Amino acid sequence: MTSSFISRRLALQSGVAGAAMLAGLPASAQASWPSRSVRLVVPFAPGGSSEIVARTAAVELSKTLGQAVYVDNKPGGGGNIAMGEVARAEDQHTLILGHIGTLAVNPYIYERLPYDAIKDFKPITLLAKVPSLYVVHPDVPAKNLQEFVALVKSKPGQLNYGSAGNGSAGHLAMEYLKMVGNLFILHVPYRGTGPQLTDLLAGRLDAASVGAAAILPFIKSGKLRCIATGSKERLAQLPNVPTVAEQGFPGFEMTQWYGLLAPANLAQAHVDKLATESARAIRSGAARERLGADAAEAVGNTPAQFAQFILQEQQRWKAVVARAKIRSE
Repeated sequence: MTSSFISRRLALQSGVAGAAMLAGLPASAQASWPSRSVRLVVPFAPGGSSEIVARTAAVELSKTLGQAVYVDNKPGGGGNIAMGEVARAEDQHTLILGHIGTLAVNPYIYERLPYDAIKDFKPITLLAKVPSLYVVHPDVPAKNLQEFVALVKSKPGQLNYGSAGNGSAGHLAMEYLKMVGNLFILHVPYRGTGPQLTDLLAGRLDAASVGAAAILPFIKSGKLRCIATGSKERLAQLPNVPTVAEQGFPGFEMTQWYGLLAPANLAQAHVDKLATESARAIRSGAARERLGADAAEAVGNTPAQFAQFILQEQQRWKAVVARAKIRSE
């Protein structure tokens, strides 16, 4: 046996052994990820439905991943600043809370975005859906939606409503109502649900649409009056409040939604693990109980289902944005 043959054989054996070692790395990497705490970025200020969904998911996901998941609020620019930052994150331990506004609406109301909602992220799971509630300050003389519509039409442009910002779920919900009801009411955007609620509770705003999770306590205490729900059916928490559809607008539905996304560069092994664990976390009994108390519905679907849902919502809201002429301000 020549020395050259032996050398070639040893080289081949080394190559096979090396390939075997490399083949084992993805499973090992998957098992060891995450290797440290995971940052869940929320592109809005604290105090809204996004905060409740994010913290519920973070608590339960910390249990299933074996590493702490902490919430990091990064408001500004209708969620665009945080989305752009996470799209460029390379640490493999940064996630973001996706939202109806940042994923389905902003692409159609902003001329330029620091991110591509489809190409820059990998959908993980749809975490929760939250029905939108239509509320007014108690000083507003409207006991239900029909009276509110009549009041607005009698005083066109004299009443106002607040939102968590342009493209936020509350902005969309009110513009949707304005469109179907042919209403003229002024929009006052804020930097988050918290600041908006401060002025609404103080009577500096007349009305708003806010996710049920963030506003139910104020309704139950009488500090705000709920005139309609955007859900398909009446909520168990507010059985005496009719839906928008019941009050003259058949087929009307307005629900906020929140999902988990990762930067497009997150290793697929990590995506697969994260998808399994996040769906398990949000469907856990503790998460369902916490979200259900605030009239939110836990979902926890697959990455493919979430990706398809985003595309469907983009088509829906593209049409609404065009008809309502919603633009960034």
